[in-house]
Amino acid sequence: MRVWIAGAGYGCGAVLEEKDARIPVADHGITVGDGVFETVRAQHGEPFALTRHLRRLARSARGLGMDEPDLDLVADGVARAIAANLELTDARVRITVTDGNGPLGSARGQGEQTAIVAMGPFPPIPTTTDVALAPWPRNEFGALAGLKTTSYADNVRALAYASERGASEAVFRNVSGNLCEGTGSNVFVVLDGRLVTPPLSAGPLAGVTRELVLEWYGGEEEDVPMERLPEISEAFLTSTGRDVQAILTIDDQKVSTEPGPVTREAMAVFAERSAADIDP
Repeated sequence: MRVWIAGAGYGCGAVLEEKDARIPVADHGITVGDGVFETVRAQHGEPFALTRHLRRLARSARGLGMDEPDLDLVADGVARAIAANLELTDARVRITVTDGNGPLGSARGQGEQTAIVAMGPFPPIPTTTDVALAPWPRNEFGALAGLKTTSYADNVRALAYASERGASEAVFRNVSGNLCEGTGSNVFVVLDGRLVTPPLSAGPLAGVTRELVLEWYGGEEEDVPMERLPEISEAFLTSTGRDVQAILTIDDQKVSTEPGPVTREAMAVFAERSAADIDP
C-alpha cells in the first residue's frame, strides 16, 4: 500500500510505500492525540463527498485550536494517494492531520503540521446490525464535543465493549441522559411516528452521512431521552462506513426483525442520490 505524507521533512507531500513513511516520535498526534481526521470512501478512483469531509476537517482543527490545514494540499494528497492505489476499486481513505512535532507534554510546539493520507480496502456493509449501549457517557459540554479528533481512546474502549457482547457498534448517552451517537456513527430513531436524530447540541459529531440523510430524505433534530428507547419502532445508524444501516437490537431490546419502512426508504434515497452525485 502507498501513502501520501506532508510535513515532517516531506515538504509539500510525497507518495511512499507504507513501510517507508516516517514521522517523528514526538509528533503531537502520537504523544497526546493532538490531531484531526476524516474517513472518505473512494470507488473507482472517485472520493465521495470530499468537499464536505474537508470542510469538517478544517472545522475540527479550529475547534481543537490547531491552525486550519491547507485543504488544497490535502485534497491534492487524496488525489495522489488514490492514483497510487488504483488496484483498490472500493477504498477507505483515511486523512489525518496532526499539530506536528512538539514537546513530550500537552503544550504545543512551533513545528509544521503533519498530514497523511492512507488507504485500505473498504469492507462490505451489512444491511442490519446490533448495537450495545456504552456504560460511559459522552460529555456534550467537553472541549472535544462534536470534533473528529485523533483522541479516540473512548471510542476504542466502547467499541471493544460492544464487540464483546456480539454487537458491531456502541451507542453513547450524553451526561444529560439523552441519546448522543455511536463510536463512529450517528443514530436515527422513529419515535411517535417521526424520524428523529439527536441535535448537535447533544454532543454528536456532525456526520456527513447524517447531514445528507437529513437533506435528501428528511428527519427532525430532537433530544431523545434514553428512557424513551423502548418506545422506538425503528432505528438506524449512518456513517461513511455504514451508509444507512438498520438496527435490529439495542442491548436486549428487539427493535425490529428487519429494516422498517422508514429505514428502507432512507436507504433507497441515500443509495440513489449518492450514486448520482459524487461530491454533493
